[in-house]
Amino acid sequence: MKLLRYIAFPFIPFYYVVTWGRNILYDFGVKSSKSYEFPLICVGNLSTGGTGKTPMVEYLIRLLKTDYRLATLSRGYGRKTKGFQIGSVMASAETLGDEPFQFYSKFSEDIHVAVDGNRQNGIAKLLALKPTPEVVILDDAFQHRKVKAGFNILLTTFANPYVGDWVLPTGNLREPRTGAKRAQAIVVTKCPDDLSESVKDGIISKIKPKVYQNVFFSTISYGRTVISKKEVLELEALPKFTLVTGIANAESLVAFLKEKHLEFNHMEYKDHHHFSENDVEEIAKNDLIVTTEKDYMRLKDWEALNAKLYYLPIETQIDKSEMFDGLIRKFISN
Repeated sequence: MKLLRYIAFPFIPFYYVVTWGRNILYDFGVKSSKSYEFPLICVGNLSTGGTGKTPMVEYLIRLLKTDYRLATLSRGYGRKTKGFQIGSVMASAETLGDEPFQFYSKFSEDIHVAVDGNRQNGIAKLLALKPTPEVVILDDAFQHRKVKAGFNILLTTFANPYVGDWVLPTGNLREPRTGAKRAQAIVVTKCPDDLSESVKDGIISKIKPKVYQNVFFSTISYGRTVISKKEVLELEALPKFTLVTGIANAESLVAFLKEKHLEFNHMEYKDHHHFSENDVEEIAKNDLIVTTEKDYMRLKDWEALNAKLYYLPIETQIDKSEMFDGLIRKFISN
C-alpha cells in the first residue's frame, strides 16, 4: 500500500489543482450555487467514505422528526433507478439505494425519504409535496456545490482525520483539506469511549477550527442484541457466526466484536457491494450470519438467508450533545 502511494504521489498536484480550482470558482461566484430560504442541513465528509454519515443522518432525524416536517435527500448510490425517487411501500434498496432505504424502513411514518443525483431537482420535487417539508437533510452532499446548505456538518474519523490525509489518488480525500472551511460543525467520529479531554484538545489544535466552527466528538453505540425478521438475540450469547460487511470501513465493528470475545469469521465486500446470487449462495453456507444494518437492507429479501440473517443496530452518541443539538435548532429557528 505504501509503495502504491509513493507511485501515485506525483498525481497529487493535478488532482489538487482540479478540485481546488473548482471550489474557487464556486467561492467567488463564477460557478453558481443555489441558496434556499428554508433550513437545509448537509452531512458530509472530505474523505471517500466510512466516516459514519448514515448514523449521523439518523441522529438528526431522531432529533427533529417530532417538531418539523422532515425530508432526507440522498444521491441513492448503487440503486438501479434514475432521477428523482421517493420512498413508498414499493421501495427497496434497488429503487432508493441501501442507506436511503434504511432511512425509509425506520422512519417512513415520520419523514419523506428521497433520492436524486441532481440535488437542485430533488429539492424542487420535495418542495412541491403537500404538505411541504420544513427541513431537508442532505446526505453526503458536501462536495455538491450546486446547492448551498445553510448548515454543514463535516465528519472525519478519529483513526484517519482529514488533517493528516492527502487527496486522491495518494490519499482518501475527495478535495483539499481547505474545503473544511465550509463546515459550521466538525464531528470527529468513531472515537474510543474513553477519549480524554487532553487528546480531544490535541485533535482540535490540529484541526485549527475557524472562529465560526465548533468541533465535537462522537462514538458509535452498538446494540446489545442482533435482530432478524422473526426474533431478537442477545449479542454476547451468540455461538460462532459469520460477519458479512459491505461498508467502507468495518474496522470499528470488527474491533467491537473482538472486544466482546465473540467467535466469528469475516466475509468482507466493498462498500455498497451489489450482492449477486453467487455471493448469497456462499453466504448462505453459514449457519448464523450477522451483518450491518445497511447491508441488511440489501440482503434481507433473499429467501436463502431468511432464517439465518441478523443485523446489529448502531447509533451515534455525541459529546456536548446539548450544545450540538442547540446549534441545529438555532439554525432552523433563525
